[in-house]
Amino acid sequence: MSKHRQLIARSVLFATVAPLAISAYSLSTPTNPPTTTPPASVTLTGVVRDFKERTVTGGHPDFERQPTGGFAQYCDNIHPVLGADKKPVFKGGGWKLKTQWKNSAGKNICWRLYNPSLGDVVGSKNSGTDTGGIQSAATFDKWYNDDIAVNVSAPLSLTLTRQSNGTYVFDSNTDPACVALGGFFPIENQLFGNPGGSPNRNFHFTYELHTKFRYDASANQTFAFRGDDDVFVYINGNLVIDLGGVHGAIEQEVNLNRLGLVNGQEYDLDFFFAERHRTHSNFKITTN
Repeated sequence: MSKHRQLIARSVLFATVAPLAISAYSLSTPTNPPTTTPPASVTLTGVVRDFKERTVTGGHPDFERQPTGGFAQYCDNIHPVLGADKKPVFKGGGWKLKTQWKNSAGKNICWRLYNPSLGDVVGSKNSGTDTGGIQSAATFDKWYNDDIAVNVSAPLSLTLTRQSNGTYVFDSNTDPACVALGGFFPIENQLFGNPGGSPNRNFHFTYELHTKFRYDASANQTFAFRGDDDVFVYINGNLVIDLGGVHGAIEQEVNLNRLGLVNGQEYDLDFFFAERHRTHSNFKITTN
């Protein structure tokens, strides 16, 4: 079957986004220009793709696959620069994380952002290489591209709600729909439908989201994600969060002042998520 690439719905992080009845090919745009009054919430729209697990007919070989080194976080399997098609690129040669890299506040950071001059604490890794349960570049390429042989897709919107401290949050632990299902299952009984098993939830999906933000050097801007399984976040085309592998909920945070951005300019934020194992599904975005 030929591969069909689609234009991802985009929305602007600093402006209120009107709810839209959209297809996966349409473009989400702000209703008003940015103002000095922060909106109460921000809705971002991306694409969710449903897969079947590797053991059934039409299943994808990376879903319900245990990494060679066991369930854990694996890093450096994805190219640190976003591909020309705005998709992450598998390179392999990665490794199993042993202890986390942390900033001076004790928060987990991507190993690529380690800077001892900022008081960061160096992490450690196991010896040898491990792809983190990804069979090949060809199988990974299907995670974030439409391929009717292995996945079906639909638009998916998430609403981040402004908190008293000025951050915007979507958290599957507090979102009413997620709480009712016991986790982040945005396509429950949809697309391929629930696969059976225990728990009988619609695991085995990916989520791709592209948005923009305006960098403010004085605002101490941050973006954090906590969840499972794989998560790769790119800012200005560069990898800033690397939560590869099949694992429980893990958090990483990036402070944008580390990235050499130019004050006042707009930049892309590209977000890629995968739920590959039927145990738990957690999803939390926190950003200011």
